[in-house]
Amino acid sequence: MRAAVYRRFGGPDVVRLEEQPKPIPSRGEVLVKVGAATVSAADYRARTKNVPRGLKLLSSVTLGFITPRIPVLGMDIAGVVESVGPDVTRFKPGDEVMAMLGGTFGGHAEYVTVPQDGAVTAKPANLTFEEAAALVFGGITAQAFLGRTSMGPGMSVLVNGASGAVGTAAVQLAHIAGAHVTAVCSGANADLVRSLGAETVIDYTKDDFTQTGAAYDIIVDCVGNVPFRQLQPLIKPGGALLSVIADLPGVLTAGVRSRRTGIHITAGNVPFIAADLAHIAQLAAAGLFRPVIDRAFDLSDIAEAHRHVSTGRKTGNIVVRVAAPSTQEPTIETR
Repeated sequence: MRAAVYRRFGGPDVVRLEEQPKPIPSRGEVLVKVGAATVSAADYRARTKNVPRGLKLLSSVTLGFITPRIPVLGMDIAGVVESVGPDVTRFKPGDEVMAMLGGTFGGHAEYVTVPQDGAVTAKPANLTFEEAAALVFGGITAQAFLGRTSMGPGMSVLVNGASGAVGTAAVQLAHIAGAHVTAVCSGANADLVRSLGAETVIDYTKDDFTQTGAAYDIIVDCVGNVPFRQLQPLIKPGGALLSVIADLPGVLTAGVRSRRTGIHITAGNVPFIAADLAHIAQLAAAGLFRPVIDRAFDLSDIAEAHRHVSTGRKTGNIVVRVAAPSTQEPTIETR
């Protein structure tokens, strides 16, 4: 099978296509023929080892110290179950699925094995594989964080980094829940986030959202560029701070800060579960949640996909078509 492999850490050009053995599903696993995946910020961090402060040593245990331990990146997929291992009961060959592979990666290949009890669910029938893949990373991450809050109608939610993969998902989930959503992004993406449900948009190139005088029930920080001391006054008593991007000090002090301030802080990694992904799939099937795709590349052009992610200026998701390009065009949201 074809796979996008990197043998050393570095820039986009370290990722190259190679022939790899086709995996065989073990007990409890399904073999998925991948239709599409994405190149995410997590793939960028793994490829470059550009991780938040204090996490380089810990991340090296998983990613490798000198050379990559996991040569095939890709945290999310959408595809078709080709075969199943022993004791698999949830899925059968021919099922269309989407999955969050998480830290095991492997999605940038024509085939990948997925545990049936992992973060995998049925693909919405009304979406292409490209569109379904674009739901996974941002959708399951946003749901995992927001699911730890009491978000509901009438609440105020600010999303910092609202035009990225997680940000566009968080805006939609908060809007669906009936919250008033304030989105922080560049002015170029203001129309996009409004179309997703944001009622207020703050252009970070012109205004500092920490200086507006507003307070929020929930802040979703998808960027990690504002220290806690500046965010704390913006959060209402008993509110929540969801730090999607957090450095090691932020992770280690979250519990203490929560107890000291009364703010419910979730920082760093959260578990990825099938129920959260299924929730996103159900919303998408009902037309309530939509994938946001910046650009789509063929697997043969994956270095260019990495190059675009490396700019830090992607909108939504960068999709990689892994199987033969579909005749059905994905829905592409432009800046």
